[in-house]
Amino acid sequence: MLKRLKYVFLLPLFLSVKLAFAQYPQQNPNYPNRQPANFNRDTATSQSKNLSSDQAIDEERKKEEGQKDSVVFTSKFIRVTNEKLLKDSTVVFPLDTGLNNFENYGPLNQPRDPKISLGNTGLPQRDLLFEPSKIIGFDVGQHFLDPYILTPQDILYYKARVGYTNLSLYDSGVKEQIFKAIHTQNINPQLNVGFNLNFIGSQGFYARQNVGDMNAAFFSWYESKSKRYNLLANYIANTIKTPENGSVTDDSLFTSPPSSAYSTTQNLPIRLYSAQDNVRNNGLYLKQYYYIGEIDSLKKGAGNSVLPTQRVGYTLYYNRIKSAFFQNEPDNYGVFPDYYYSSKYSRDSLSVSHIQNAFSYSFYLRGKSTGAVKNEVKLDLGLVQDYYNYQQFVTDTGIINTYGRIIQIDRKQNNSFQDITLKGRAGYRFSDKILLDLDVQQIAEGRDFGNFLYDGKLTLSGGRKAGRIILEAYSQNSSPPLVYTNWVSNHYIFHNNFSNQKTTSASFNYINDALQLDLKAEYYLISDYLYFSAQPNGIDATPTQLHSPINLLKLSLGKNLSFGHWHFDNYIVYEKSDYQSTLRVPDLYTYSNLYYSKLLFQVLHSAFGINVRYNTPYVAPSYAVGLGEFYNNTPNITFSSYPVGAVYFKATLIRTNLLLEYDYVNQGLFSSGYYMVNRYPGPNRMLKIGVSWTFYN
Repeated sequence: MLKRLKYVFLLPLFLSVKLAFAQYPQQNPNYPNRQPANFNRDTATSQSKNLSSDQAIDEERKKEEGQKDSVVFTSKFIRVTNEKLLKDSTVVFPLDTGLNNFENYGPLNQPRDPKISLGNTGLPQRDLLFEPSKIIGFDVGQHFLDPYILTPQDILYYKARVGYTNLSLYDSGVKEQIFKAIHTQNINPQLNVGFNLNFIGSQGFYARQNVGDMNAAFFSWYESKSKRYNLLANYIANTIKTPENGSVTDDSLFTSPPSSAYSTTQNLPIRLYSAQDNVRNNGLYLKQYYYIGEIDSLKKGAGNSVLPTQRVGYTLYYNRIKSAFFQNEPDNYGVFPDYYYSSKYSRDSLSVSHIQNAFSYSFYLRGKSTGAVKNEVKLDLGLVQDYYNYQQFVTDTGIINTYGRIIQIDRKQNNSFQDITLKGRAGYRFSDKILLDLDVQQIAEGRDFGNFLYDGKLTLSGGRKAGRIILEAYSQNSSPPLVYTNWVSNHYIFHNNFSNQKTTSASFNYINDALQLDLKAEYYLISDYLYFSAQPNGIDATPTQLHSPINLLKLSLGKNLSFGHWHFDNYIVYEKSDYQSTLRVPDLYTYSNLYYSKLLFQVLHSAFGINVRYNTPYVAPSYAVGLGEFYNNTPNITFSSYPVGAVYFKATLIRTNLLLEYDYVNQGLFSSGYYMVNRYPGPNRMLKIGVSWTFYN
């Protein structure tokens, strides 16, 4: 009977999924959470033998050969890694099937990476806290839909001796729906293949918030029998469809009751009824490594490593992005600052093609050891060629022929260029206590000549009880993004000559796993800071550069407490700059999660909890429709800020994770609602049901 409990959760999910998916073709980022993967937790409840990794593989091979076998397939048969973990060696970890952070499944409300948005998941967003970009070289500068886009670095790679499938659905009726599917299996011991398929299909709370996003990825990992050759390959297709409603016309939505003429918030008048952003982002990624000379191996804890002494690598990446903004109506509410081609019709598009060739050589010198790596010296040298072509089009209705005015799409920009980047990385590991890493990236030729990123990190480890200290400093010089310097569209035209933005940073990070403590202090000095601002009483979202340096201090503290079955997880961030009116972030952000965990009925690993997130009031930004940028508006507007809480129950039953959550449970207690962006109300309370179902076959 207990095994059938999961179907109680599944039934309402699948009954309502069709309604939301009918809005538009859609997605969720499997990756959307963008949190570091935890590969070490496993909630599998049974296994007939305590097998090592190699023994489990042998048992599975025997079963495939038809011999009698009683092995129960679990996540321990699956090993997982990502490109970052393969940076220096071949490292794999057990699959995580735990409940950790299961209630925070979306990309907008991650405890340590909160966002502000125009409403529900899938709509334009930006970071709530200050998060510097460490990108050098060419950048379009439009990142308002980034959390919903899958990239090659987000792909996980597997060694799956049995087929592994995971299906996840998170449902709140038609308000928000996220579906994710993963399947992977080994064709033979050397070759693994798989795919990701993710959807967001959400109607939202107000008119024209019905987003339709989709990610599809096909991936493969090949490792030769000799362990010398590795190939990572993936093909990714992203399709993002995001309506732009210009916000509701009622700017006093939560201070005075709406007119009785509107039965639901979906019926409230909005400013735009036809505008929409469409983004297609497709790419092919191939990364190859070959190990030269002697190969070392290391087994420590749950992970297995193959360590090269020399390695050569080659990466080929082809990416094509096409973004478009559509408008087919007059601007009756003054959403746009002006128009240059048509007052009623916009069809602005940008196409960017990118081809990257990267070559690398790595050398490692280390002492002999069967445990942790000791006395290791490493040196990486790399050469990267990036070739770009970008084209920008607008619709011009001003052309007159013998039949009158006609609509014509004109190409306004067409530029091609390349950058040559030199990369170097050096490291020294003294036993497992001291690790020094130096990373250098310098663009030596091309459009962005002179860009650089110099990064140094020192890790001092005193063991589990003493914890570890990470000291890091970097200096960055990066070119202004395209949207700031050369941009042509129906409502925005910019031609500027800005200086490179410079960032210098130093940080101290203390981590103690035994105390469940994470303390970090960061200092930033930013020169020639680039941002968007409006003229007095304007809505023009003009690129602006602040020539005075900005000093910013950011302090963060994470501390988890446990008392028997009770757990209390906390994260708090304080940040302060000497230009709060320019760099608009709250002084204080907190997240707290109190939950009670218990094994119910001897089979149900469960947790009952409540989490609360809060940030102090700050001067809210505005959003420029058709440009995809958040900007500093005038006069300044500061909204009241209140805690937002959610209660939840989550559990694991056999191979199924279940979730029942009521988000924004305190709506109406302190206020009727809240704003994160000027004129755009945040989401209302909603009941969420989630299920993540795992299969091994």
